[in-house]
Amino acid sequence: MTPEQHLAEVLASYDDSPNDRLAEITRSLVRHLHSFVTEVGLTREEWFRGIEELKRAGQLCTDERQEFVLLSDTLGVSMLVEMINHGDAGGTEPTVFGPFHLEGAPRKEMGESIIVDVMDTDQNLVVTGSVLDLDGNPIEGAELDVWETASNGFYDVQDENQSEMNMRGIFTTGADGRYEIHAVRPIDYTIPDDGPGGDLLFNNGRHNWRPAHFHFVVSAPGYRSVITHLFDSESNYIDSDAVFGVRDSLVVDMASGTCDFDFVLAPEAAAQP
Repeated sequence: MTPEQHLAEVLASYDDSPNDRLAEITRSLVRHLHSFVTEVGLTREEWFRGIEELKRAGQLCTDERQEFVLLSDTLGVSMLVEMINHGDAGGTEPTVFGPFHLEGAPRKEMGESIIVDVMDTDQNLVVTGSVLDLDGNPIEGAELDVWETASNGFYDVQDENQSEMNMRGIFTTGADGRYEIHAVRPIDYTIPDDGPGGDLLFNNGRHNWRPAHFHFVVSAPGYRSVITHLFDSESNYIDSDAVFGVRDSLVVDMASGTCDFDFVLAPEAAAQP
């Protein structure tokens, strides 16, 4: 049996799948995996090593840490998924979700702070702006789910000295579409390097730094939600983000202690994939 005959046999095993979309995805995955193995001439030892690294990634995953998301991020897949799903809908550009979002962030009033644990290294920052539709009209009832690292470079879930939900909050716009968030100026930080994600970076001569940023998920009824960041223009890693998430339109000046940015949402029906 040739490799081509073997591939045909594997693909045919999905002919009777009751889930057409799952079968489509699985067949494509099989074709690409077989092509990859053939292209690089994968050795048995390399195959075993890959299996071991996937096993180690799974063992590292918890409710607070997602090593597979980290691998997806550093291989550029997460950003590609956002680009495909956002399509040409217009509005604010998307970027990666990242592995450190938590459900259940506290709801905040406009102008409140997301800081729970004050640190000596904090540089206070006020983030303001509006949530608008494609025509520039304010969107009432838009939610901004925001999170960032503390000024020591760690998210709350990484640092036992931080309070739960430190540097997290959900804000809802009023009729004027305006938002105001009191936070700290973000800093450059390293993504976890003690697992397969870090090994794959370092063994290929890459670094594990992310440029300073805020995370946002902005959503509103009738509009397509956007997963995005705001990046500090003075970061040392704007041009070499380990997860390929930087977009020029999301780079802003934070040096003055204030930052103003308008989020623009496309209608739900726009550019469906």
